[in-house]
Amino acid sequence: MALDKNGIAKRIAQEVKDGYYVNLGIGIPTLVANFVREDIEVEFQSENGVLGMGPFPFEGEEDADIINAGKQTITTLPGASFFDSATSFSMIRGKHVDLTILGAMEVAENGDIANWKIPGKMVKGMGGAMDLVASAENIIVAMMHTNKAGESKLLKSCTLPLTGVGCVTKIVTNLAVLEIKNNGFHLIERAPGVSVEEIQTATEGTLIINGEVPEMKI
Repeated sequence: MALDKNGIAKRIAQEVKDGYYVNLGIGIPTLVANFVREDIEVEFQSENGVLGMGPFPFEGEEDADIINAGKQTITTLPGASFFDSATSFSMIRGKHVDLTILGAMEVAENGDIANWKIPGKMVKGMGGAMDLVASAENIIVAMMHTNKAGESKLLKSCTLPLTGVGCVTKIVTNLAVLEIKNNGFHLIERAPGVSVEEIQTATEGTLIINGEVPEMKI
C-alpha cells in the first residue's frame, strides 16, 4: 500500500541522527518533526528565523505568533531561539545545517530539482529553497511519486524551472526510497505492499535495481 504524507515523514525521520541541525521545507517535510525518535536530540531550523522547532501543536494550543516558513503554527522546544532572516540564511549559506528536507515538483536522475515555480500557476514562491540546495551537502526530497495527473515526477530531466543542479542525494516518495547515484535512481526500499513493477511504471527516469528490494520499516 502506498504511503500517505505522514508515512513519508515517518520514513524520513529515520534519516535524522543525534545532534543534527535540520532544515524542514514547506509541505510534507514539516511533518518530520512529529516522528523523530525521543532518545535523540535534534535542532530543527526554519528559515524564517527559528531554531529549536518542536512538533505541531495540538488543536486549541496554537500560538499564532509562532510559525514556520510555511506560515503554519508550530511549537518550540526548551532552549529555542528566534532571530532575523539574515541570521537564518547565514546559518544556511555557512553550511551549518547537517540535513535539508524539502519537497519537489520534479527531480531528475542526475539530482536536479525543480520545486519553486510552475509557469502560469500560483505558488507560494521560492522561499529559501535556492539557498538551501546550493549550500547543503545532504538533501532529502519528500514527495509523491506521481503528480495529480498520474505522471511521473522522477524524470530523465526536469521540465520545470530548476531550483538546483545535481544536488539531491535521496528521495522518499509514497512508493519508494531512492538514492541518486551515477545518473540514476537507485531503488533502496519499497513501500509496504508496493511491487518493484509498480515503481518502475511510475518512474520515467532511469531506475536501477540491484537484487531483491526490501520493504520499508515504518
